[in-house]
Amino acid sequence: MRQNPMRFGLIGTGRIGQVHAANIAANPAAELVGIADPFIDGAKSVASRFGGTVTDSPEQLIHSRQLDAVLVASPTPTHVELIEACVDAGLPVLCEKPIDLDIVRVDALRPKVAASGVPVALGFNQRFDPSFARVHMRVLAGEIGELEHLSIVSRDPGPPPASYIGVSGGIFRDMTIHDFDMARFFVGDIIEVSATGARLFDAGAREHGDFDTAVVTLRAASGAIVTITNSRHSAIGYDQRLEAFGALGMLQVGNAQSSLVSYSSASSVEARDPYIESFIERYTQAYALELDEFIKLVRGGQSSSPSFEDGRAALMIADAAQRSAEEGIAVSIASALPIAN
Repeated sequence: MRQNPMRFGLIGTGRIGQVHAANIAANPAAELVGIADPFIDGAKSVASRFGGTVTDSPEQLIHSRQLDAVLVASPTPTHVELIEACVDAGLPVLCEKPIDLDIVRVDALRPKVAASGVPVALGFNQRFDPSFARVHMRVLAGEIGELEHLSIVSRDPGPPPASYIGVSGGIFRDMTIHDFDMARFFVGDIIEVSATGARLFDAGAREHGDFDTAVVTLRAASGAIVTITNSRHSAIGYDQRLEAFGALGMLQVGNAQSSLVSYSSASSVEARDPYIESFIERYTQAYALELDEFIKLVRGGQSSSPSFEDGRAALMIADAAQRSAEEGIAVSIASALPIAN
């Protein structure tokens, strides 16, 4: 029997909110019913393209009695309050990462989320990238034997504005947190973190005491090692690569090409355009599949949506990485958490 579309409310209409609005509107199992943003002109603009009523009050939208689920794409400092409001209203919620920049606030909300039974998912969309997901499935199938080493490279085309860096929580909580979730997705519990950060080129990072370059080594409870390489700039485009290595072989994901055209001449052979420049373009399919999985979760089906606990675990690793980079020490993760594969 065909189910009615799931009625979504969207909170936040910035760049990522617009991506989610487009995906909800394009998904036959979903309907964008309402949009909330204190910047009401942003909400009106999104509604004109994708439908839905508008309000400048997220609370009014949550309590409208017109929704089946909420997607939170507002700034990080609002996430805890909005997740709590959705849980109190019995509304499943998919929230962009991170839950918060402060683990104390996350832990204060944790018992309510656990006791509520309301589905809460975190927006670690990279799990759903078809290439990464395929490698993960093949690793689980034992194709390369026991996973011994996972290598993740993540470099942005260019640094964000200094004003953003000042409120982002730093490179580990803002950027590397995706890689921390990917690491847990592949190797499970992380028990030790070693990180090195540098300020090599970005004035915004220097101004706010952040790093523009970082290398992180994670040790898993299984014994596997994960290395993560980050940079806030990349002259070749958005650099997103992964390698899984084991005794029986290796699986790799290379960069997504912006063009399949190459040029050869006496001065160069198979010259190509730079890689894709935008994370939105690179992970277009991942965002759409993330929504599919969340809908499955809400409807009680088998789903691989990252949970509140996954979001908490990634933030714990980010906090450990920050301390490691600042103090020059390896930091143990006191309470390893289970990972849902």
